[in-house]
Amino acid sequence: MKIFNTYLKYILMAIGCALLAPTSSHAGGFPVRPKRLLLSPSFSYFYADRGWDSLRRKSLFANGGQFESLGVSLYVEYGLSRRFTLVALLPYVKNTYEENTAKTVSSGLTDLEIGVRYYLANINYIYYFTVQGTFITPLYNDLALGYKQQGAEVKFSFAGSGKVLGKNYYFTAENGFRQYFGPDGPFQDRYNGTFGLTLDRKFRHQVSVSLSGFYSTSSFKAFSPIQAINKNFAFNQVSLTYGYTFSRRLSTFLSAGHFINGRNTGDGATANVSLLFKPFR
Repeated sequence: MKIFNTYLKYILMAIGCALLAPTSSHAGGFPVRPKRLLLSPSFSYFYADRGWDSLRRKSLFANGGQFESLGVSLYVEYGLSRRFTLVALLPYVKNTYEENTAKTVSSGLTDLEIGVRYYLANINYIYYFTVQGTFITPLYNDLALGYKQQGAEVKFSFAGSGKVLGKNYYFTAENGFRQYFGPDGPFQDRYNGTFGLTLDRKFRHQVSVSLSGFYSTSSFKAFSPIQAINKNFAFNQVSLTYGYTFSRRLSTFLSAGHFINGRNTGDGATANVSLLFKPFR
């Protein structure tokens, strides 16, 4: 039984890690103009064959275990006015854990997120301060896909742009505080910082580096065969992104990332391909 519980622990760490990895590139803290629509479909991949335990000790998954997650999501933002925008995120995932003697697969829609973003202020239309409120509701019955609990989040953003060494730069910094409602619903702190440079005068090529992280805490400390019970974990990830702008309406982004430390989570690598599409201006 002890060996079986160890296997379960590693499975849960990997699944939780993949579900919570960033899945889309979008507008961040910069405003979307009134009556303008922004669409950002994305495809993400996560892989891990090792992880950190509760004491931040790293080891291979038991019995040759390997975990991978494929995700597809759609991010939507619509400008209601100069200060308010409506935002939504709809994700779909397929998670696979395979070891020498067994294979587990789960797939489906996960948590639908709908919210309102308010642009508090700006400095010379260069630096923007934003607050966003989001409601989270599950679209599934399979507990291997999430907590199956409703939740709410308040997120603060700061974004800006300028010039350095003859190059145009931009940055975003975000910090969101999320609470799930239900038995032992976790409280989570999700944060992200990005710094990017445009490489040419036509603003077609850009590169950026990001540091993101996740801290989740709950009064429930134990692991369980039900993935959503794993509610105490933390990780930090670094990512590198290349973006190309085809036109004022269409851009694409290619990202690669790796977890640099964690607790009760997998030590994995991520890849992401996303589009930024503005169907009308």
